[in-house]
Amino acid sequence: MIDLHYWTTPNGHKLTMFLEEAGLKYKIIPVNIGKGDQFKPEFLAVAPNNRIPAIVDHEPKGGGLPLSIFESGAILLYLAEKTGKFLPADIYGRYDVIQWTFWQMAGLGPMAGQNHHFRNYAPEKIPYAIDRYVNETNRLYGVLNKRLSDREFIGGEYSIADMACYPWVVPYQNQGQNIDDFPHLKRWLETIRARPATMRAYALAKEVNPNFGQPAIRTEEERKLLFGQTAAVVR
Repeated sequence: MIDLHYWTTPNGHKLTMFLEEAGLKYKIIPVNIGKGDQFKPEFLAVAPNNRIPAIVDHEPKGGGLPLSIFESGAILLYLAEKTGKFLPADIYGRYDVIQWTFWQMAGLGPMAGQNHHFRNYAPEKIPYAIDRYVNETNRLYGVLNKRLSDREFIGGEYSIADMACYPWVVPYQNQGQNIDDFPHLKRWLETIRARPATMRAYALAKEVNPNFGQPAIRTEEERKLLFGQTAAVVR
């Protein structure tokens, strides 16, 4: 059994997508980041960076004590290695998928995240910041669109690279992007959306968080919990 410390964000969706695809047994432990659950000692013991998602695998490959992991990319890689699924075995295919997974972790996720912040959540609308991140998101969409021009999925076969990237492209409208400008990306998005495991993963999000799909920041208290943190929150 895997304990999944989860909230309904793009990084959270990556893992429900994998777990539903692989058919692994798991239990969702909601971490309501709008209420400050990410600062509870029991969560920090698993995720010292006070960010979701994190897992505790009570049956790690090869046996032994329960294994806890934080950071969504690391968890995807671990689960792929544990199951032997969604990560090619040959060295060329394996590192092709790994590099694109890291591309999402280092590029698409952080840039789209800053895009969301300055376009949708920042109390002061700063044109330079908005343009900076909307344009960089646009560039990254272009990179992924070109990659998908001659293959169905990012690594050829469906893989953790697709699961890493997909949830960050779903909210393209909130990122100021016109998906019709990226026909290969649009086709890929629609293909993954139609997968039964993806449908189940996003249905779970609605069960866990009744406000899923609504603005993430609804009160000033939520804004304080999510933004402007310093080292004091992890002392």
